Amino acid sequence: MDTRLEKQLAFVLEADKLKNVFRQTHLSRHGRSENDAEHSWHMALMAYLLKEYSNENVDIAKVMLMCLIHDIVEIDAGDTYAYDAEGLSTQKAREDAAKRRIFSLLPADQASELISLFDEFEECETAEARFAHAMDNLQPLLLNNGNDGSDWKEHRVTADKVRARQARTALGSETLYELSFRIIDENVKKGNLKE
Repeated sequence: MDTRLEKQLAFVLEADKLKNVFRQTHLSRHGRSENDAEHSWHMALMAYLLKEYSNENVDIAKVMLMCLIHDIVEIDAGDTYAYDAEGLSTQKAREDAAKRRIFSLLPADQASELISLFDEFEECETAEARFAHAMDNLQPLLLNNGNDGSDWKEHRVTADKVRARQARTALGSETLYELSFRIIDENVKKGNLKE
């Protein structure tokens, strides 16, 4: 086997570890905790299905690839809960170190390509990154809505915190941003989120 293929397969096996990184969000209908691989796949599927709601024309293949790799750093860095202020304060440093190690498993050209794509997602300045972020915000919101807000209740997350997180959704999709606020308001009425 040539060295390039060996490196690619080593990365493929490393990426498999994402299936063992569990998130705070549970599957809809009161299921188990979702893992990062499921989250990333779900986002990529959503991006394709909901592309018509993007504020701008996007390269949907690029968006889907961003969705698929955006959390790969959590193999080393672990999942940082969206409402964990302490964890968020160290997230970038942990993820930068993980990014260097994990993507360095690939041949140099592919490592450079995926690092650039990962950084583009993080910087959230392109139409593709903004739409991918909208998926990253909307996906757990939909799951929380589908499990009667159990994760929000468990972590005592307030409606204001969820609204603040969803604010970035508007950068990628005004339509999905409006939908997210309707979902939040419904969950406040149901008692799943406190004001």
